[in-house]
Amino acid sequence: MIYPLSGILIGALVGAFSAKRRGGKTLDLLQWAGVLAIIGAIIGLFALVFIERAALQG
Repeated sequence: MIYPLSGILIGALVGAFSAKRRGGKTLDLLQWAGVLAIIGAIIGLFALVFIERAALQG
């Protein structure tokens, strides 16, 4: 359960810092943070499913 949540947090931070480094305004920061938070959540969800399935077979 923690992997998707940490993916959201890390993705949002990376997106906001990336937009700020490129000189983006507030809405740019929010958009980049939102997009990368969604991507991070999806990656975290896949990691959670992979770990849970591996634990059930072992």
